[in-house]
Amino acid sequence: MNQLVFTDAQSALGFVTPAFYNIERTVYQKKYPSFDYASVIPVITEGSEWARGTLFRSSDAAGKAEFLSGKGFDMPYADVTRDQFLKAFELAGIGYEWSLEEINVAAAEGRQLGDEKGQGARRIAEQFLWGVAMTGTGEKGWTGLVNDTNVTATTAPADGTGSATTWASKTPTQVLRDFNALITNQYLGTAETAMADTVLLPWGVLNYMATTPIGDNADKTILTFLRENNAYTGETGLPLVIRSLRALNTAGASSSGRAVAYRRDPEVLRFHLPMPHKFLAPWQKGSMTYEVAGIMRTGGTEIRLPKEVRYLDGIS
Repeated sequence: MNQLVFTDAQSALGFVTPAFYNIERTVYQKKYPSFDYASVIPVITEGSEWARGTLFRSSDAAGKAEFLSGKGFDMPYADVTRDQFLKAFELAGIGYEWSLEEINVAAAEGRQLGDEKGQGARRIAEQFLWGVAMTGTGEKGWTGLVNDTNVTATTAPADGTGSATTWASKTPTQVLRDFNALITNQYLGTAETAMADTVLLPWGVLNYMATTPIGDNADKTILTFLRENNAYTGETGLPLVIRSLRALNTAGASSSGRAVAYRRDPEVLRFHLPMPHKFLAPWQKGSMTYEVAGIMRTGGTEIRLPKEVRYLDGIS
């Protein structure tokens, strides 16, 4: 029986390359498989993949109008302040490899190389980016959506059962009060210029709200009532996004559960991803090993307007 055996790099690479293209096509059908950071943070992919970073400027006007004398020389003037901010991008990667043995076994069995390694590398890359987006990275000194030190964090009132702060220990009325206070405080903190349109909660808290009825009304839970009756909807007439985020389970002070209220807009916050994870062409890195490198570049989460974000700790 004749078997196809690859003994030189060129012939083996010719067998690897078609499989690489198949994996590329399969993997990229799943952009955000299970670590869906794009649904809670606007993802910015614009600009050069190899830019050192991004620069933005902000400005503000200052001054005070006053009453004047018709013959006065004390005209008040307005002035403008300008600030400049830089955010660096960093390179990261996760790839996979094939051995000469794997290639020859696949060829002998008359099959293409499987896509499991490519799929695994892609999933690990998305998991890495999700972690950077949510909590940042100590290695680079970055924070994320749930732990930015520039965001105001308060603790829920300790008036639950046994002076607890957790929402599961409180009455539905108290939970509604805490929830709307979170949105209202964010609104007042911006001098009533912007109101949060998104509230993220630990999963256990959201589940409690979704299954706990309001008083004797079994048809309405805390969550269904809140979707219809909250400060944001009352002010704008628009639906408020309320969803869970597992990164919040221990994000608060003393590893307590944290709620996050914010306006989901690139003006407020963004996740820099100038180069989404991609695979480079396969190459022979040793006498019996072929590598497919996977690279990505990110600047992490940047909260540009921290007053439009608010944390509430101790809810679980």
